[in-house]
Amino acid sequence: MDETPMRVLVVANQKGGVGKTTTAINLGTALAAIGERVLIVDLDPQGNASTGLGIDQKSRAASTYDVLLGEKSLAEVILPTAVPRLCVAPSTLDLLGVGFEISSDKDRTFKLRAALQALAQEQATHEDRFTYVLIDCPPSLNLLTVNALAASDSVVVPLQCEFFALEGLSQLLKTVDQVRRALNPRLTIHGVVLTMFDPRNNLAMQVVEDVRAFMGEKVYQTIIPRNVRVSEAPSHGKPVLLYDLKCNGSQAYLRLASEVIQRERALRAA
Repeated sequence: MDETPMRVLVVANQKGGVGKTTTAINLGTALAAIGERVLIVDLDPQGNASTGLGIDQKSRAASTYDVLLGEKSLAEVILPTAVPRLCVAPSTLDLLGVGFEISSDKDRTFKLRAALQALAQEQATHEDRFTYVLIDCPPSLNLLTVNALAASDSVVVPLQCEFFALEGLSQLLKTVDQVRRALNPRLTIHGVVLTMFDPRNNLAMQVVEDVRAFMGEKVYQTIIPRNVRVSEAPSHGKPVLLYDLKCNGSQAYLRLASEVIQRERALRAA
């Protein structure tokens, strides 16, 4: 049996509208498509990752809210999706109040870490155990995001090719550094993925150059293009790879998944 441990990646950016949820859904789908077994943990109260994977509100009798409150285990809330080898732990609007409900708990920043550790132990001998967990968190630095960062091995940073991209990236890097020092010493930046790229836009080209100059090899080679099919897919409750496999967006996410796995192999070999 493959002894590769479950890897936990958080898809994070404090700035909204950068393609964070889209990246979580489609990177997860692409990883599953090339043979990994993937769990997406939806920690955003809006629940867009759950909706984008075809999980309607009626199916969310239990959610990540119950997990953070300690009323359910992760295994009890996980639901299958239409994508083979891809599951989701859905979210509900109840998450909006979870910060107040657990704020007095001493372990409030480690609720998700404990739940993931329990899941890993439970699945330790399973042949079909999860090899990757992707956490989609809200576009803000609140207790949900801190829980995600404290529970993760690495951060995947989606960055829209626009004017304020570097400013938002600097803020996130500071946050990651603070979490590393205070809560999670193993936390690293896995990579920066440039999203919504339009080659006809001179500013977008400049942003790509600036981010590569600033972050170097941490920036993935794959760039996610601005693509109508990627935008349409969530309204059909599907990842873009199910909606239109041959479109530019789908192909880009498959290349990104390959890059993620290559970086993982390099880390294990180091």
